[in-house]
Amino acid sequence: MENHQIEMGALKANGLEVPNVGLRSTVMPSWSLHRPVGRVLQSIRTVIFTSKLNLLLPFGPATIILYYTTNWHGMIFLFSMLGITPLAERLGYATEQLAIYTGPTLGGLLNATFGNATEMIIAIYALKNGMIRIVQQSLLGSILSNMLLVVGCAFFAGGIVHRNKDQVFSKANAVVNSGLLLMAVMGLMFPAVLHFTHSEVQQGASEVALSRFSSCIMLVAYASYLYFQLSGRNKSYSQLGNEEVPNEDAAEEDEEIEISMWEAITWLAVLTIWISVLSEYLVNAIEGASDSLNLPVAFISVILLPIVGNAAEHASAIMFAMKDKLDITIGVAIGSSTQISMFVIPFCVVVGWMMGQKMDLNFQLFETATLFITVLVVAFLLQDGIANYLKGFMLILCYLIVAASFFVHVDPQSSDDD
Repeated sequence: MENHQIEMGALKANGLEVPNVGLRSTVMPSWSLHRPVGRVLQSIRTVIFTSKLNLLLPFGPATIILYYTTNWHGMIFLFSMLGITPLAERLGYATEQLAIYTGPTLGGLLNATFGNATEMIIAIYALKNGMIRIVQQSLLGSILSNMLLVVGCAFFAGGIVHRNKDQVFSKANAVVNSGLLLMAVMGLMFPAVLHFTHSEVQQGASEVALSRFSSCIMLVAYASYLYFQLSGRNKSYSQLGNEEVPNEDAAEEDEEIEISMWEAITWLAVLTIWISVLSEYLVNAIEGASDSLNLPVAFISVILLPIVGNAAEHASAIMFAMKDKLDITIGVAIGSSTQISMFVIPFCVVVGWMMGQKMDLNFQLFETATLFITVLVVAFLLQDGIANYLKGFMLILCYLIVAASFFVHVDPQSSDDD
C-alpha cells in the first residue's frame, strides 16, 4: 500500500492526475492507440489538405462513375486527366520526402523510378492494349512540354518579376542535359531513318532489334549519368529529388521533413495504385474522346496527355524562377526531359519486349524532326547560362507552333500496321 502511494505521488509530481489504480491500466493503452491514430490523421492532413491542387481529387471517383453509367468518352477522358493531375503532384512530393531519408544515391534511383511514374504507368497501360503510337506520342509530348512550355513560362515569369536584371543559371548543368538529349535524338533518329530509307536487312525486324539494342545503351548511359552526378566527382552541383541545385544553395525548403519514411513509402504505394486505376480509364477513353471531341489522336497524345504529368513540374518551375532559383527550374524541367528521353522511353521499349509488343524507337519522321529541332532550339537558348522574359516568350511561341502542327497532323496509315 505504501509503495502504491509513492507511485501515485510520483505520477502526480509529473503532472498526471491519477485518481485510482484502475485508471493506470486503462490510460496507457488509450495513449498507445491515440498516438498512431493521431499520426495517421496528421499524415493525411499533410499530404491531402496542404495542396490546393487536391481540389481536383473528386474527379477521380467521378471518372469511374461516368465510365460505368455513360458512354461520354470525352467527359471520361477529361475527368480522368483532372483526377490524375493532383495524384502526380503528390507522388512527386512523397518521392522527395523519401529521398531525404535515403540519401542522395538511393534518392537519385527513387527519382529515376518515381519522378515520371505517371507517364510510365499511362505508357504501360497503353502498351498492354497495343497502343504503341499513343505511348510514343505521349512520351514525346512530355519532353516537348517540359522543354518549351515549362521552361518558357518559367523564364517569362522570372524575367517579368526580375525585369531589371538577367537571371543566371549553371551552364554546366544545361550543357550536360543538352548532350544527353541529343544522344536520345540520335537513338530515335536511326530507327526512323532505317525505316524510311527501306535499308533494313529484315523488313520490320531490323528497326525493332536496333531499337532494343539502342534502348539498353541509353539505359546504361543514364545510369552512368546518375552515378557521375551522385558519386561526388562533379562538385558543382548535387541532385536532390527531381532537382539539380548548386551545393551552396542546398534548398532548405526542399529538405524539410514533413512525413516519416514509412509514411512516405505507404503514400507512394497508395498513390501509385490509384494512378494505375485511373490510367486504365484514361487510356481506354482516348480513341472515343478523339471522336467525341473531334480532335486528332496525335494532338491528344502529344499536347493534352502531358498536362497530367507536367502540371506539378510546371507550377514548381515557375515558382522557383520567380524566386530567382533558375538552377532548380532547369533541374525540374530539362532534367525531367532528360529522364523521359534517356530512361522512360528505353524502359518502355524493354517492357514492351517482355510483353511481346513491338515497341520501338521509330517515332516516325514528323515526330523525330520535331524533337530534333526542339532540342537544338533549347540547347542554343541555354548555352550562355542567362535567362530573361524574351527567351521565355520565344519558347512559348515555339510550343504554340508545335501544338498547331500536331493539331493538323494525322499519322500515316502504315504506322498503324507496324
